[in-house]
Amino acid sequence: MLLVTGCAVSPPTIPTAKQVDLQRFMGDWYVIGNIPTRPERDAFNAVESYTLQPDGRIDTRFRYREGGFDGPLKTMNPVGRVVPGTGNAVWGMQFVWPVKAEYVIVDVDKDYGLTIVGRSKRDYAWIMARTPSIPEPAYEAAVARLKGLGYSVESLRRVPQRWPEEQAGAAKQ
Repeated sequence: MLLVTGCAVSPPTIPTAKQVDLQRFMGDWYVIGNIPTRPERDAFNAVESYTLQPDGRIDTRFRYREGGFDGPLKTMNPVGRVVPGTGNAVWGMQFVWPVKAEYVIVDVDKDYGLTIVGRSKRDYAWIMARTPSIPEPAYEAAVARLKGLGYSVESLRRVPQRWPEEQAGAAKQ
């Protein structure tokens, strides 16, 4: 999720989720599919984790194996901040100061088990779930949702996920 848009996040031109319960959104999300940024193009076992801080910052840890399930572990730690007046659905994600990348939660299911994150430019997108895999109909529906949002889904990549039983659901790698 590493592309920059400027020092401030403008109002998104992509639809957002109406309201995001930040407490429920926090925790681990497995990246099931994405239109990847450069570092993610060869990612395996990708997991994004969020922790809400008392001052409102969202500490983020994105980790993945590069090139294969046994590849080197890579980690990024951007800091998110909710853009006021967006129902918690739009964040500025800061990888390097003072630049913030647009991060838009376009959809989250009622159980907070599946989410779609996008950008107004429709250049990158992430389908994420609380589990390392989802049923095929759920994946196809998420892809259709991205297409309906104006994304070209030809570059969508299914992120390989393989977790030992004791780690699935906990994302301990």
